[in-house]
Amino acid sequence: MKTKKVLFYLLAAVLTGCVPVMSLNPLSSEKDAVFEDKLLGTWVGNDSNTTWEFKGPDVTEKAYVLLFSQREDKKEAKGLFFARLVKIENRFFLDVYPNQWPSGVLEDPNKTVWFYNSFFFVPVHTFIKIDSFEPELKFRLTDDDKMKELFDKDPNAVKHEFYKDNKFVLTASTKELQAFVLKYADDNRVFSNEIKLVRKKAEEPNSIDPNHTSKETQ
Repeated sequence: MKTKKVLFYLLAAVLTGCVPVMSLNPLSSEKDAVFEDKLLGTWVGNDSNTTWEFKGPDVTEKAYVLLFSQREDKKEAKGLFFARLVKIENRFFLDVYPNQWPSGVLEDPNKTVWFYNSFFFVPVHTFIKIDSFEPELKFRLTDDDKMKELFDKDPNAVKHEFYKDNKFVLTASTKELQAFVLKYADDNRVFSNEIKLVRKKAEEPNSIDPNHTSKETQ
């Protein structure tokens, strides 16, 4: 199996156990991007091995900087992305796309600095629907197998093209994509994989050494 394909499925398996849907066009433009400070900070999953850290927003791109990391067997894989937040009527969505291209040796994913960016060999986008910002950050990811079920029922639901191995990419315009995600916001075939995160607690300061004597008491 080619390296690109290996990395594609490795990322999908670690993130959600599925392959997220990709789009050639963004869901949000610079013009309609919004900011919500409740998103900022570091969020962790139940196992504490997965973290989503939102910084920013980036002034030049009007986007959050998203650092995703997954630790397993004492090894850590990371991905660095931009994430634009868009509000469509009363719904919030994230448009996620790569900030950095992969660096390192692609034949050995463990030596790739931004491992998860290896998923994006072309500047494509993937979308996330946000259900709540607090007290938990709840959102739903897409799944290409689930969306195929939608296309089986309605091939014209949104513009797309199939390519090798029966995979597909969305080709609709930004305006068409916004109408699509709003119409199918509650459809499990589009946003199917729920993720729940809690805000990472600040590390407690080091405890005082009982044997330590301050200069004032000497």
